[in-house]
Amino acid sequence: MASEELAKKLQSRRAATQEAEPRAEPRAEPRAEAGPQEAEASCSSSSSSSSSAELSAVLTRRQDINDGNAASRPTRVFNPYTEFKEFSRKQIKDMEAMFKRYDTGRDGFIDLMELKLMMEKLGAPQTHLGLKNMIKEVDEDFDGKLSYREFLLIFRRAAAGELTEESGLMALARLSEINVSTEGVMGAKDFFEAKVQALSLGSKFEAEIQEEKDERKRQEVDKKQRQAAFKQLQSAFCS
Repeated sequence: MASEELAKKLQSRRAATQEAEPRAEPRAEPRAEAGPQEAEASCSSSSSSSSSAELSAVLTRRQDINDGNAASRPTRVFNPYTEFKEFSRKQIKDMEAMFKRYDTGRDGFIDLMELKLMMEKLGAPQTHLGLKNMIKEVDEDFDGKLSYREFLLIFRRAAAGELTEESGLMALARLSEINVSTEGVMGAKDFFEAKVQALSLGSKFEAEIQEEKDERKRQEVDKKQRQAAFKQLQSAFCS
């Protein structure tokens, strides 16, 4: 009996001890770090969203430019006298006058229909395919029309002998009445002649510029003389 009572006391004391001890809270498992594949996927997603945003910005700006809500970026300034040194100032002015005469849209370009009219006026009409091929030969920016610089390229290639006889561009250059076959460095027969022409090119331009200034001065003097004569005539009538 004594042993049974002792066993019961030990069991009750053990139960009381277990109830008094605080229960341990479950540990939170550490969060596993992202693996290399998950990191790459995250970077790829971020890069893709950035590219999409850039593309959207470009398309939006292009639409704004087309709608007239934004100004296009300024283009590089083109100086025909420094870039096309093989031609004289008179030749370049003649080419510019011809370009403006057929640029009926006044947009700084000669499109397919304007080129068609030009070739008809020159007496060398072309087919629709022929006109497209003419533009394609010098169309550096692939916009399907001729800029003033591309128009000058026609005469550069004609002077250099780079156009075939059956080419529509050759017909244009030949019928334009602008002689580019013998002037400038491109028309020189050998290296020494080309060197001499290159050295004299600067003085040649200076002489042409001086001639233009002298001509403007003569025009101003004539204008003043006409104004003075008119005033004398007017005073004679009033007196």
